[in-house]
Amino acid sequence: MKVLSVAGITKSGKTTIVESIIRELAGRGYSVGSVKEIHYEEFQIDREGTNTARHRNAGAELVTARGLHETDVLYPSMLPVDKILSFYSQDYVILEGVTDINAPMIISAHNTQEIEERLDYRTLAVSGVIANEMQSYKGFPVINCMTDTQKLVDLIVEKVPELVPDFEADCCSACGTDCHTLLQKILAGEMKRGDCILEDGDIRLSINGIEIKMVPFVKNILKNTLTGVVKELKGYEEGAKITITIGE
Repeated sequence: MKVLSVAGITKSGKTTIVESIIRELAGRGYSVGSVKEIHYEEFQIDREGTNTARHRNAGAELVTARGLHETDVLYPSMLPVDKILSFYSQDYVILEGVTDINAPMIISAHNTQEIEERLDYRTLAVSGVIANEMQSYKGFPVINCMTDTQKLVDLIVEKVPELVPDFEADCCSACGTDCHTLLQKILAGEMKRGDCILEDGDIRLSINGIEIKMVPFVKNILKNTLTGVVKELKGYEEGAKITITIGE
């Protein structure tokens, strides 16, 4: 899954950018999902007095509202982005207003000050209102999402990698750098997504069908612990493939 964020202040053009990207990607045959961050502090679908709120107040940990035209699953808290993304299986997920993620970002801006306020290692391009005034800024392309949609999506398809992990440098730097710098170098064409070794190795862990990313240190602990137990059993052979299933 490839993830891209579009960030900027209100009325800078974020939703128009996201809409243009989704339409073009879908038109090219990609499956697309989206996440919209809502900054309005009092936003809440599950308001006091509604039937779903009564369910929640009675002690339900998860509430689902099932209607004729949509189904809304209501969590009683703000979920981390990685948890939200675990529900997606699309080719691309476009995030609007979400910034707490190690993923490429398109900055939507009215002016250069707004660009500077958001410019960081994740920046892929700039768009929004300012695209009517310039074509590049400090080496980053400034692309009008309405008149140059194909150019913008060509850049996304070329540059945006599969979602890069976001471990602290002291947990994993097996690729030779930290996760943030890895993403920056991928966008600059200096490294590849395959340089991250977390998908490599001979041990994987999945919970309810969702693969859990593990740094090499944790992989080694899990592998050595399980192998140490299993090798004492009859039928064990050095190098044999071991499968352990817990749960139905």
